Order: sequence, then C-alpha cells, then structure tokens
Amino acid sequence: MESQVFEDSHGKSRFGVSLGSTDDATHQDQTDMARLGKDQQFKAIQRNFRFLSTLGFTCTLMATWESILLTSTLGLSNGGFAGMVYIYIGSFVGFFASVASMAEMASIAPTSGGQYHWTSEFAGKRYQKFLSYATGWLSVLGWQAAFASVCFLCGTLIQGLITLNQPGYSAARWHGTLLTAAIALLTTFVNTYMANHLPSLEGLILILHIFGFFATIIPLWVMAERTPTVDVFTQFTNKAGWPSMGLACLVGQISPIFSFLGPDAATHIAEEIKDASKVVPWCMISTALINGSIGFVMLITYLYTMGDLESVISPESGFSFITAFLNATGSKAATTVLGSILLLMEACSAISVLATVSRQTFAFARDNALPFSGFFAHVNPRLKIPVNAILTSTAITILLSLINIGSTEAFNAIASLTIASLFMSYLVCIGCFIYRRTRWKQMPPTRFSLGAFGLPLNIFSFYYLCFAIVFTFFPNMNNPTPVTMNWSILVFGIVVIFAVLQYLIHGKKIYEGPVVYVEKIE
Repeated sequence: MESQVFEDSHGKSRFGVSLGSTDDATHQDQTDMARLGKDQQFKAIQRNFRFLSTLGFTCTLMATWESILLTSTLGLSNGGFAGMVYIYIGSFVGFFASVASMAEMASIAPTSGGQYHWTSEFAGKRYQKFLSYATGWLSVLGWQAAFASVCFLCGTLIQGLITLNQPGYSAARWHGTLLTAAIALLTTFVNTYMANHLPSLEGLILILHIFGFFATIIPLWVMAERTPTVDVFTQFTNKAGWPSMGLACLVGQISPIFSFLGPDAATHIAEEIKDASKVVPWCMISTALINGSIGFVMLITYLYTMGDLESVISPESGFSFITAFLNATGSKAATTVLGSILLLMEACSAISVLATVSRQTFAFARDNALPFSGFFAHVNPRLKIPVNAILTSTAITILLSLINIGSTEAFNAIASLTIASLFMSYLVCIGCFIYRRTRWKQMPPTRFSLGAFGLPLNIFSFYYLCFAIVFTFFPNMNNPTPVTMNWSILVFGIVVIFAVLQYLIHGKKIYEGPVVYVEKIE
C-alpha cells in the first residue's frame, strides 16, 4: 500500500496511507486516518468489523438487561420498585445525551484513542496536553478495572448458582479468584487465537443477547405471580436508612448507571471497523436505544414478577435476581437455567471489554504516553492485533483477583474505579468539545451531526455527568462501616494523583498528544 507524506501545522512531516481505494468506505477510512495522522495497523488489507458485528460488540459489552438484574440489590434497597423505574428513565435520558455527544466526536475522529484523543484535539491549547494525558490514564485504568469487575462478577455468579443447588456449599473467596482467572483466560483465548473470527462471533453474540432476553422474560411472565401495578409505580423503599426518600433514590441510580456504562467501546475498535466515521456513531446511538429499551422492559418484568421484596433484598446466594427467579418459577432447575443465560452473556461481555481495554492501551502507548510504550503499542504482524496489550490486561486482572483471597472489599474498592474513571473521561472530553465548538469557525468534517441540537445536548450531558458522578462515590447505605464503605473516592483520588505524577515525571517531557498530528481545521 503506497504512502503519502502530510505536514501538520507544527511543520512536522508524518505518514498517512494513500487515499487510493477500491470502494468509498475504504477511501473514507483512509481519509480519516490521514487526517488523524495515524497509520493503519489493524487488519490493514480489510477492516473486518461491519455495522452488525460492531452493534453486537457494543450491545453485549454494555449488557444492559443483564446488568439491571445483576445490580438490582442496590436499586431495590435505595428506592425500591418505583425508585428503580423513575431513576432508570432519568438515567437513560442523561446517558443518551452523553452518548449522542460522544457519537458526534467519534464521527469527527474515529480512532482507538477515543476520549483522550478527543480531549487533545478539542481542548484549549494551554491545557490540551495535560488534560489529554490525564484522560488517557483514567480511561485505560477504568477499562482495566471494568475487565477485572466483569470477570469477577462471572466468577461470583457461578458461586451463587452453586449455592442455590448445593445449600452446604461454602463460597470460599479463593474459589472466586480461581473462577475469575478462568474467565479471564477464556476471554483471552477468544481475543487472540480467535481474533480473526471475532467480528462473526460478535454478530452471533448479538443474536444470543436478544434471544436470551426473550428466553428470560417469557418464563417470568408465564410462571410468576404479579406484583400489584400500584406497588410497581408508587411504592418507594429506603432500606439503607438515608435521611430522605429522594436521596435514597439518587443513591440507587448506580444500578442503571452501571447498566449503561461503556458507550465509548465502539470507538476503541474504530480502526478495525469499515466505514468507521459512519458506523461507529450510529452503532453508539443504536446500542443506547436497543439496550435502553429492552433494559426497561426487563426492569418492569423483574419488578412485576420478583415476589416478596424482603427476601429478594437479602439473598443467600448474593444475587437478588436468583431469589427473584426462584420466587417466580418455584424451581431451582429453571432458576439455574435462567441464571446460566446471564452468566453466558456476562462472559460474552468480558470478551468485548478485553478487546476494548487492549485497544485503548495500545492507542495510548502509540502516542508514547505509557511506560514501555513500544511494548504495549506493538501489533502482532500475523494476527494484526495488539497481543502484548491483551496479555498484559489479562495478567493484571489475574493479579488483582488475588486481592479477593484476602479481602473482597479491597478488590471491590479497586473494581469500583470503573464508573468514576470512565465517567470523568466522558465529562472531560465533552467539556472540551463544548469549548471547541463555540470557537470554531467551522466544524471538522463529520458524517454524523447533531446540528443545531449539538451544543444544547453537549451542555445538558455535561451537567448530567457532573451530577451523576457525585453519587458514584456514595456508600450503599447510610452510616457505613469500614467494610460497607464505598472506597471508590479513595481509589479514584489515588489514580488522579498517579496520573499527575506520571505526567510530571514522564508525560511532560515525552508526550505530545494526538493533536500535533491532526490536520487543523480553521
């Protein structure tokens, strides 16, 4: 493939791929990569992801209907039936505005760097280098924590299903650690040896995501007794002892927030998607609408069919939905089958999360932002994927899971980094986009535009994220003990301090940021 030399506004020559192409989509991808100043390193001959496979990737990674069930204990304790309904709706509105804002940025700059690239390109010149560097670290560590969290969730879900069927089973912490490692290794195998088949696999997983949804709700509606409608839409609960019901509901929003997390995933595989500047934003929007809709249907189904609220809030298995399914079906076998569907879908989500964190790590290293950047930015010449980044993410997850042997609370504190870090990365890049779009004489080329609604949506999403991130640091109950305390604020603070120190020691001298390679739009 022939190369052309481009020159940025700093006078530095850089290489982009030739714009010659056999079709318009490939031509557009090459044009986008040239504007961003990046070489095509993933699957250079043909990008393998298309709209359907990308949609499968993002829908199963976000796993909204599954996550609503898995995190329901928090929402039921803080808000109850009605609280979960109305907080879900409010969270969806705020999150959709955030997704739409990032979708427009993804169309302008469809790169694996995602948030830190957008921050670098859109921030004010004085702050873009530091903000981009800090955002990159938040995103890398946030996605790493997400992978550890999903693998651990799968491991503990297996333990919960064993507890259901074997009442004498003692769910030892080291069992959970081994199961977490097993899930991490399985997803690593899929992301490496089966990498060429991943797009096809994601299309299949999307089908499983939809069919699993129907396979779950139909037995619940058929077999369960109904919760009165008046209770579902008017009964609020404050089991956590907060001073007011309103505060309890706001604390409970962590359940839908976790269920909607990860809308940026598509952009981190953008360099493997054909016609990325069009497919990525529309996949982000479609994922939000599809998952938001079926997640709400699952939530209503769950609330109508769960049975006694007290027994569901205090489950022996550790998962409220297992008790709710048992109440609905009256059968351990049926509950195990339904729980296994969730386990399968969460394992599929882990596959997508690992792909995401590895591409985010690769992109950040490609811009020389990580220690040993050359190692992490290396793309395997045969597989055309960042194998080193994949294996490192897996190793980190297995090492983190060892913490669980000593203390589950300590592991959860680290895993809780996911929400705060990713939310902050969304907040920073959207804030920078607001700044930039008010100063541009014209917008960069984009194939997905919010038009006149762009700036109002950006501002609304910015303030929503500011509001929501505060409650991600709240404990699950009032007057917490050291064990029940939400230590995410401490872990997040450590990460921010770490990012600042890394910038002063390493980044300030070496890191330039993606903006120096981007063709400027005046």
